[in-house]
Amino acid sequence: MFNRPLLRPLFQTGIGVLCAALLTVACVPVPAADAPAAPAAQTGESLIVVGLAEAPPSIDPADHRSRAAETVIRNFADGLVTRDTRSGVHLEGAEEMNWLDDVTLEVKLRQGVLFHDGEEMTADDVVFTFNRIIQENFIEYPELHTSPRKGLIAPLEAVEWVDDYTVHMHFSGPWPPAMQLLVHQQIVPQHYLEEVGTEGFINAPIATGPFRFISASAGLEEIVLERFDDYYGGAPELAPVGAACVERVVFQVIPEASTRIAALLAGEVHIIQAVPPELIATLEADPNVQVLTAPGTQPIWLELNVNQPPFDDVRVRQALNHAIDKQLLVDTIYEGRAEVLSGPLSPYNNFVNQALEPYAYDPDLALEMLAEAGWSDSDGDGVLDRDGQPLAFTIDTLEEFRNLAEALVTEFQAFGINATVRFWEYSVIQPQLLAGERQAYLDDWGDSAFDPVGHFEAKWHGLVEGSPYGRGNFSGYNNERVNELVQEAETIADPAQRQVLYDEAQQLVYDEAPAIFLILPEVAEAASVRVQNWEPASDSRINLHDVCLE
Repeated sequence: MFNRPLLRPLFQTGIGVLCAALLTVACVPVPAADAPAAPAAQTGESLIVVGLAEAPPSIDPADHRSRAAETVIRNFADGLVTRDTRSGVHLEGAEEMNWLDDVTLEVKLRQGVLFHDGEEMTADDVVFTFNRIIQENFIEYPELHTSPRKGLIAPLEAVEWVDDYTVHMHFSGPWPPAMQLLVHQQIVPQHYLEEVGTEGFINAPIATGPFRFISASAGLEEIVLERFDDYYGGAPELAPVGAACVERVVFQVIPEASTRIAALLAGEVHIIQAVPPELIATLEADPNVQVLTAPGTQPIWLELNVNQPPFDDVRVRQALNHAIDKQLLVDTIYEGRAEVLSGPLSPYNNFVNQALEPYAYDPDLALEMLAEAGWSDSDGDGVLDRDGQPLAFTIDTLEEFRNLAEALVTEFQAFGINATVRFWEYSVIQPQLLAGERQAYLDDWGDSAFDPVGHFEAKWHGLVEGSPYGRGNFSGYNNERVNELVQEAETIADPAQRQVLYDEAQQLVYDEAPAIFLILPEVAEAASVRVQNWEPASDSRINLHDVCLE
């Protein structure tokens, strides 16, 4: 009864958020190296326009969980550390960082780093910045709430002022990914925020980055930045060091991929994100365009609610992993620009279990497993059933996954499963997901730190924020042994010991299949050939400090 049609290539107008990565450099805190001999870029009267696929929800560094926001914020706000384009960590606003013991990180600040109003960054600003993130209900606008970025640095308990240029960061226990995740926390000025409040800061943010904020439209659909000539130069290890090359930057939100591409070809924008895979070849054929692609860091899963039928039966979940031809999805929808996942982590994660192989596409085995669970085509109508009820479920997802979702529905229906799909705005579907009300959810989740903490804490840990469905665990998966392994691994510094623990945790998640482990899409950005010193970064944050316009 299995009759599966060949899927035709479908057109996709954007998958997730862009980033590029092959591997990350180990986070070993060391004193800053001397500035390289490479000269600073020449400054000039020039404008770079960047076409974003989505608007940032906020430009407050403490009040978002968005890669679009990171891209904008990264260009007007610096942190203590930063990443290069392949996720190596480098000192930025910090001059030196050293672990005093397993739980105390000493940070010595670079002196002479100025905010855009001319005031110097000091330890007071660092303490204030992290208090905004880690303290409950510290942010007062639009209503009192806790920073959504708190989970990124959850083990950080306090930041202690030592002197004007020194702070001590106190963690609840050893935390190996600390340096990678501190990259995402940019320093804000205490004096300014206390003067204007969060609302005033959002309307006119200042920080220590290479560009200063000029203006933003309602809805943040256009954001204008201008070169900050008193910039301290940025990370000394990342040449060029000095003021930005271009004078002005405009971020312009262009949701439709075809419109972004048309704007690039017309010379209206200089850099675009989220290039659909089926249009890469067309862009590469244009002599005025450069396209850079790299493996992504946002795996896509179909999460299955393990507490609702039919997915409360592990045999059904495993069978569906065998029922989908993931390589066909790669070859058709993604035109070969993706990889099949072998389990719950990205293949580029530093602690991926190398022994795991992708679930083999085996429809006969899938039917056998479903038959063991009581599902068969008892009446010959081509639909699997049990006790007179068809095997049916609904996939919920976002518009950006439309083509993949529709292809999955086609595969499931050909297999004898009555699958349907609904498309939502994330703000509408999220409360239902957190309440465990949905059967299956198709989504991706970022892994720019290349550490399992990003995916296990969000997706496969059953005690996040006190609920099996906390934060991003939309399957409700809760295995006590996995929870124990993850919690132990997060407090061990030795990579070999962490690998053993994470290998076991990944094997358990793989076997219990709280999701259909689908694919890791390749990501792409495109730019005018006039754009120099540009390449996609592993965390999708476009660094325009080095970019010049020929």
